[in-house]
Amino acid sequence: MSLDNHSALIEQLKPLFMEPDFQDVFEQLTADESNSTRFLLKMELNRISSLCNRIIDLRDKTELPCKEVVIANQKHFLDQPAKEALEQALPLYRNQYTLGVYEQVIKAHKLRRIKLRENIPAEAIGEDNPFLIPGVVLGSYFNRCEERMNYSIRILVSQQGIPEVNGMTLDLSVGGARIKLPLKHQLDQDKPVKIKLLEISDEFYVEELQHGIEYQIVDVQNKDNTAIFRLKRLGGGEALDNLLSQLIRSYKFRYKVDVNDVIVTATGLGYERHYLPLLTHLPLYISIVDGKPLIAYELLGRGNQPIQHYFLDENQISQLPSFINTRRLTQLIKHPDNNEHCYLFSFTHSAHGKVHFYSATLAELRATKNLHLFLGFASTKASWRVFRIVMQPIDHSKNYKNSTLPGDDARYGALTEQQLAQFSHTLQLIDLTNKEANEDYQSWFDKSDVNGLKIFSQAKTKQHSIKKVSMPFSERRHEARFAFKTSITIQQGDKKATGITHDISSRGLQLTFETSTDFNEPGAVTLSFPRLQAAAGKANLTHLPYQLIRSRMGGKTLHLSALIGHTPHDGVEFLSKLIAHNKQKFEQLSDHEGQQKELADGMKNLFMRQLPGVPYFIEKTVKSAQMAYIGIGTTTDEISHLFAQDSDKVLQYNLMPLLENNLLKQKIIDPIKLMKPNQDMVFFEVFMQLTRHARGTVQIQCKLKSELGDRQQQIQFITQSKKAGRFMALRVYLGATDKPDMSYIRRELEFIHIHANHRAKHLEEQLWRVIGSGELLDITAEVELRFPSLMPAA
Repeated sequence: MSLDNHSALIEQLKPLFMEPDFQDVFEQLTADESNSTRFLLKMELNRISSLCNRIIDLRDKTELPCKEVVIANQKHFLDQPAKEALEQALPLYRNQYTLGVYEQVIKAHKLRRIKLRENIPAEAIGEDNPFLIPGVVLGSYFNRCEERMNYSIRILVSQQGIPEVNGMTLDLSVGGARIKLPLKHQLDQDKPVKIKLLEISDEFYVEELQHGIEYQIVDVQNKDNTAIFRLKRLGGGEALDNLLSQLIRSYKFRYKVDVNDVIVTATGLGYERHYLPLLTHLPLYISIVDGKPLIAYELLGRGNQPIQHYFLDENQISQLPSFINTRRLTQLIKHPDNNEHCYLFSFTHSAHGKVHFYSATLAELRATKNLHLFLGFASTKASWRVFRIVMQPIDHSKNYKNSTLPGDDARYGALTEQQLAQFSHTLQLIDLTNKEANEDYQSWFDKSDVNGLKIFSQAKTKQHSIKKVSMPFSERRHEARFAFKTSITIQQGDKKATGITHDISSRGLQLTFETSTDFNEPGAVTLSFPRLQAAAGKANLTHLPYQLIRSRMGGKTLHLSALIGHTPHDGVEFLSKLIAHNKQKFEQLSDHEGQQKELADGMKNLFMRQLPGVPYFIEKTVKSAQMAYIGIGTTTDEISHLFAQDSDKVLQYNLMPLLENNLLKQKIIDPIKLMKPNQDMVFFEVFMQLTRHARGTVQIQCKLKSELGDRQQQIQFITQSKKAGRFMALRVYLGATDKPDMSYIRRELEFIHIHANHRAKHLEEQLWRVIGSGELLDITAEVELRFPSLMPAA
């Protein structure tokens, strides 16, 4: 078994390998892999993380001057590019010289030398290469299993045969810790240590606390005359688990929380909101009813309206259920690896005020020997369409909801969870029609009697059967709301008003007023709960910090959310207890709109698990614009894998073969600048010749379809490409994006602002710079289908 197709996953796992919670992250990232593949992945990670004693000496292997570099008492002789490669690799392996570091430096050196021999300018692979594009992970919003708290307490560290060492914790989780000790600690890194958490053991009695908790040393880094240890817990039982969990829950707003996972989540969701409004594909959701598959739901967005409208008949009834009917769905599910069931062709015929639909899969046309007749005749019609279906079985063991903030419920409401659990597969219906290729398809026509196409007439659907849900582009609702009325005083600067709560949740509430208010929104306010104060005990329910999200009804209705800082929020804690103790008494508000948003959000998360193409994002710069990121999905895709070959950095891709010769500016950036966000995406097509060299590298030659001229030149390019190696075709979509949908990640941003304000601002600035988005889509099979001479006999 080879791990060639898992290189991107290995790159993601490298920096996490020796983290205390690596096993949990590994389980999530490899959930779709077999046990044997998981075993091989761990073997490979162990191999590249093992210490290395090989010397790198490039003095007679490079045209550049070499300097001596010393690592762990080993002398290496490296030129400047190799030294830079070394500096990039070391942090991935805890600054230790491992086999992975050695291989990465040697690979970078060999790649540079190969490119020099092939007369590729050195600067093309340097840091100034504008086509080295980083990736942002979409659809994979996993959360670490534990919350980490930057919590500083005194500790005593002991190891057999060594005196106890005084130190401090830097952060603490249930399964691990990071601690700071004096540089001269004398601890053996290969042996376990025992940690006494002094301030906790004074307050609580758990046996392990008194004798010390056993930890494995994962990593040690020296910094400013101190040693920073990363530890993984070995000992302790359920009582210790419960104590540490309780401690972190109690103090999580009092100390700095690790926000890296929230930033990853917010970044992915933020870029996703730029991509989804433009999405041209139509997501469909399959349910099994009485043992038969049928389309139960479709997820509507602005970008996929043309597909929705195409299937409407004269009565505005969608004929999509007849187009992707139970028979075709059954074939798709039974033969997931047979592409012939994934390609569908259709046209319409209008007569006597009625619209009749004709359709066939590639498999049906081959089986009935009607390929020439259908493609040749149908492509002469203005209603001719070529579709491709991407199908994905749903893994119900994964959460439907994307990663949430610490303390949030990891699931949707019961009704939404039940609805999502009924889906068996997601489909994405992709329109591959290119009017410029119609004449190519017409060359299939063999002058047969067109009456032979009657067998492909669709049965008419007479009523709506697919439920429609619109893709959500607004604030997500995370908590159930309960009807509850009490008096509230709200203040913002000199402005003050008294209103009545309409509904409450633990983190937010809705206020109503008899007259209009004019508070600034969005903006910070303070709330006081005069009637509830008597029941609040020691909790102070006055001047509590809240954020005014929006107002309605001319300022008579206000929506507010708690502003949670470094100290516990008395309002959140009190309302949480109030709701918990009175859940049976309080009326939970029926919120059809909220349930629909939850359902739409969950449906969106399901189809984002497998992206049919590679999204990309264009951002404005001081001078012009540039490609900022490409979107990487949770499954290996051939396109990004192809462009990853010239980059040794994690999640970085060299798109020079595709974007050079001013193509990025002329075909993507300049058109996007002239487009409006409400316009549909446009596209152009690129033909690619992939030639594999003896050393394993793939040379990519790209040609615009428009540069190849007539169909004979296109056929010649495809034929030559197959002789030289392989042919591939890409469709490059592009469109202008609107302003970022900050409301969708509002809660994540608030959380990051509190704990790492500069990082929240950086993310906001990133998202505001985006002016365009698009997608790279593999259309190789459809392009070859345009030319009868390239296809096997039907």
